[in-house]
Amino acid sequence: MGNIRHFRELRVWQGAMSAAMKIFEMTKEFPPEERFSMTDQMRRSSRSVAANIAEAWRKRLYPAAFVSKLNDAESEAAETQTWLEFAIRTGYISRAVGDSLLLEYEKICSQLTVMSGKTDDWVMRTGLSRSPGVSVSRRP
Repeated sequence: MGNIRHFRELRVWQGAMSAAMKIFEMTKEFPPEERFSMTDQMRRSSRSVAANIAEAWRKRLYPAAFVSKLNDAESEAAETQTWLEFAIRTGYISRAVGDSLLLEYEKICSQLTVMSGKTDDWVMRTGLSRSPGVSVSRRP
């Protein structure tokens, strides 16, 4: 637990960044003809998960905006899972590698769902500054 001072301290953000970097490295091996379709889409959606979590963190003053950005992150995670399934079915990645990444994104989605369902643990109270160091009670 403890105080979370920055979105980079969130385990869910760290997991999203780690998964996105794995996808970045993995897609370097995709065929050149996939560069403007599967590769770009998979990289974009995976990066968007972490980016939306960061945006949600900065919108903690507004519960509806906070939840909306967490929902956006979850949607991007689901899109990434779909692209991973395409990569598995086309043989660009092995089933084992794909399943491992699919599980990572399931964990990320679960963490985002918990955060969305417990907004009182995350949102800032009216009258608090938006400066780093605001105390929160949970750390997914």
